[in-house]
Amino acid sequence: MSLTTVTLLVLLLFVVQLFLQETVRYHFDLWRIMGNRDERPQKTVLAARLERAKNNMIEALPLFLGLAMLTLFAGGGNAASPGATLFLAARILYVPLYAAGVPVLRSLVWLAGMAGLLMMAMPLL
Repeated sequence: MSLTTVTLLVLLLFVVQLFLQETVRYHFDLWRIMGNRDERPQKTVLAARLERAKNNMIEALPLFLGLAMLTLFAGGGNAASPGATLFLAARILYVPLYAAGVPVLRSLVWLAGMAGLLMMAMPLL
């Protein structure tokens, strides 16, 4: 899998997180979601957790994209770095762990994602 493919999958995961957060907040009521949403419903615990997980991805995404772009510009884009793959896998696991309210394992998975970013950065130094 190329770095481009991993990057596209990370972006797809972000879009899924955006969709999940909003649809859960509106209890999967597509008519309300497609409306003007002037009156937002009270957040459920699950909706609040998905929003925090999405916000965490918003914080991590610029780091990942910056490292991916630097790797591609440096000529290392033929194969995905193990760090990029680790980041993607960790972020995929992170969302359901956060949604389920799993405290310690969620933090360890977050650290694994950060380790993936560090692994991406090391060859660039």
